[in-house]
Amino acid sequence: MKSIWWEGVELSRFPTLKQDINTDVLIIGGGMAGVLTAYLLSQQGVDCVLVEKERIGGGVTGNTTAKVTAQHGLIYNQIAQDYGLDAAKVYLQANLQALERYAALADTIPCDWERQDNFVYAVNDRQKLEDEYRTLDKLGYPATLCDTVPLPLKTVGAVCFPRQAQFHPLKFLAGIAQGLRIYENTFVREMVGNWAITDSGTVRANTVVVVTHFPFLNKHGSYFLKLYQHRSYVLALENVPSIKGMYVDKCQTGLSFRGYGDHLLLGGGGHRTGKNGGNWSELRAFAAEHYPRARETHHWAAQDCMSLDGIPYIGQYSKRTHELYTAGGFNKWGMTGAMLSAMLLCDRITKKDNPWASVFDPSRSMLKPQLLVNGLESTVGLLTPFSKRCPHLGCALKWNPAEHSWDCPCHGSRFSKDGKLLDNPANGDLKRV
Repeated sequence: MKSIWWEGVELSRFPTLKQDINTDVLIIGGGMAGVLTAYLLSQQGVDCVLVEKERIGGGVTGNTTAKVTAQHGLIYNQIAQDYGLDAAKVYLQANLQALERYAALADTIPCDWERQDNFVYAVNDRQKLEDEYRTLDKLGYPATLCDTVPLPLKTVGAVCFPRQAQFHPLKFLAGIAQGLRIYENTFVREMVGNWAITDSGTVRANTVVVVTHFPFLNKHGSYFLKLYQHRSYVLALENVPSIKGMYVDKCQTGLSFRGYGDHLLLGGGGHRTGKNGGNWSELRAFAAEHYPRARETHHWAAQDCMSLDGIPYIGQYSKRTHELYTAGGFNKWGMTGAMLSAMLLCDRITKKDNPWASVFDPSRSMLKPQLLVNGLESTVGLLTPFSKRCPHLGCALKWNPAEHSWDCPCHGSRFSKDGKLLDNPANGDLKRV
């Protein structure tokens, strides 16, 4: 079950750490956020090391739909209501700058970079589209409110961001990883202060950045309450009409559409990890009805960390950890979030002021309705009697028949049928019982 991005792409291989080493900055996690952080720091002459438990790009980065956009659902009206227009403007400016930073790098890296308009559509409740459009107008952004979109489903319109982008994430990752000090197949088993203990060596660092998708250190930051995880599914289809633009439903469980070469990437079927959902069956049923001549060439799934308020957590791991940083909770917009994180973390580590810091601060207020939902899910998971339990915090696991995996409904860890760890925050395989 490899994504289309792995077709014909061979990433450079990096050695496994087999000795004790020292560095100024240690980055844990070899997805787009980690590699970009290492790249930007190295460009400023900072001594840094990146360690990855398997291979770089092998997690969410290799399973994304690879859209780079500042339009993250109908987020701007929500932020304006929760935190005010100034915060919404910071979020917009930060993500637009991340988009342009990608564009500048893509000029030097062959990665199938294409400018495309992005559309967030709705199948009902046009009022929410109009509210978002009005907020964007107040922010001075030239969005468009559309009455129709060229999709094979009935909608009530869409909000469009012009000149966003799509690209090939692994070609891009291969380009920026060249020359970096990276160790693959190097699993951090334990942190002792700023020392990272692996199976065959210890990394001693002055500063540590944890970009492991879901922050795995439980004693700081309460991320097990501030995050939950969501599965989503993708089909790559041939023999379908070409599509111009990128499209996503305003609802988490809706469908997304984008083209890649002669393929349509159809996404959807989503659900909270450990719960039931439409998965590939929903997508195949849609394709059979609306694209009867389509041929499926690839299918894959991705997992996204969802924050309490729709804004990522980027900055100090907690108020008490002055040389420990993290980035996570990208809410299905991991490519843009990865660049934004790298830019902000690089400034924090090199002691530069950044006007975005307070909006993305991981220690901002957690008093949101989703906090109660996350707490209830954890309580139910802990009280459910079942022999297979997640080694992260002990929740009962649920069998995922579509993907043949054991999934944790509390915090989203996943394990293969034979107990091998697939997705964190768990930091090891299932124990045999």
